[in-house]
Amino acid sequence: MTPTISTFLYLIAGVCFIMALRGLSSAATSRSGNLYGICGMVIAILTTLLTPAIAKYSGIVVGIAIGGAIGAFIARKIKMTALPQLVAAFHSLVGLAAVFVAGAALYNPTAFGIGVVDAIYTASLVEMSLGTIIGAITFSGSVVAFGKLQGLISGRPLVFPKQHLVNAVLGIVVIGLVVIFAMHQHHSIFWIMTALSLILGVLLILPIGGADMPVVISMLNSYSGWAAAGIGFTLNNHLLLITGALVGASGAILSYIMCKGMNRSIINVILGGFGTDPATASAAADASDKPVKLSSAEDAAYMMGNARNVIIVPGYGMAVAQAQHALREMADILTSKGVKVRYAIHPVAGRMPGHMNVLLAEANVNYDSVLELDDINSDFGSTDVVFVIGANDITNPAAKTDKTSPIYGMPILDVEKAQTVFFVKRSLASGYAGVDNELFYRDNTMMVLGDAKKVCDELVKALKGGGH
Repeated sequence: MTPTISTFLYLIAGVCFIMALRGLSSAATSRSGNLYGICGMVIAILTTLLTPAIAKYSGIVVGIAIGGAIGAFIARKIKMTALPQLVAAFHSLVGLAAVFVAGAALYNPTAFGIGVVDAIYTASLVEMSLGTIIGAITFSGSVVAFGKLQGLISGRPLVFPKQHLVNAVLGIVVIGLVVIFAMHQHHSIFWIMTALSLILGVLLILPIGGADMPVVISMLNSYSGWAAAGIGFTLNNHLLLITGALVGASGAILSYIMCKGMNRSIINVILGGFGTDPATASAAADASDKPVKLSSAEDAAYMMGNARNVIIVPGYGMAVAQAQHALREMADILTSKGVKVRYAIHPVAGRMPGHMNVLLAEANVNYDSVLELDDINSDFGSTDVVFVIGANDITNPAAKTDKTSPIYGMPILDVEKAQTVFFVKRSLASGYAGVDNELFYRDNTMMVLGDAKKVCDELVKALKGGGH
């Protein structure tokens, strides 16, 4: 295959990836977007395999077989609740690949056409260094994010004195090592630079709390894109440059939009919680002995069945219980009774961007009834019943009233303004951010304690058995 043809095919693959991003921006077009992405990747892989630079296929075929088998197994077995940590894990692999490619280019530059050992082109050394730094930070940061999401590491901000100074010093040292490496090409400098970047990735993600993890996932997605672009420079591969830039830019834009929606600074995320007060960020809420009103699924069914309008607020607890199908059945029954039912989605509900949208789409919920925070927040004051299922931090009024709270300033769904709130949760424990929810103790809140799916099943049974 000639370079002209391969470049043309790579361009077609790049267009497919652009169409994939466009399709995935909406739940209604997400399936077609996914198909565009698959087509683009198939074209990219086949084009790469047919280039003259490929001398042997045995190792490549084995690698594709192993990777494809692992990917197929994960796709079939993964639970929807584990998607955020799966995304974080995949991000880490992209970063690690960038480090491996840079290391291979360092020891065998001739194969990459960037010079010979100890006489690599200066521009290539800088490209390798940047790709390695971003890749190493992406790898170790994604591993920490995976640990937080999986519960292996505390979801609370893990901070220590002078952490921002330490991060700044490490960053300056790494930049200095890039200059030294570009001048002298010592292999030891390269690996020291890599090790410090790995440490920096850990230190950047540790101080970020659970409430901000969806933004972290989005930002790590951006990092993985820039790491891929770095690989593209090293390999002189136009497609990697295009796709890496697409992922990097789209991830950065999404992170900015989410930060804006949470009243967070994008600099906070990039610099690892910069500006956070360790005294307040690490403070855990004390268990409250305030009285709460306990209710049952039957009471909730009666109230919602006789309401004019109901807003459902899903959260991570719904995902854990896999309650989305039972919830949709409940909503369908209410709709058949003449009740206006809508879903309110917070930008960071769940543990990754769009987590709740994916779950509701899986349950075939009508897209027109799913509304974002800005579109529905003003309606809570005129709503008869709000049904909160497994959400916590995104409904906590402390975000508006308690300046010492780690979630202060984060826009929340104003569910407390509704006439009645039914809050489905396993217990009165704090949310992922470690903050006690003031909504539990409001006069208009009724707590329905139990597994979300079980509660929804009981609601469905009660609604079928009762009249309007």
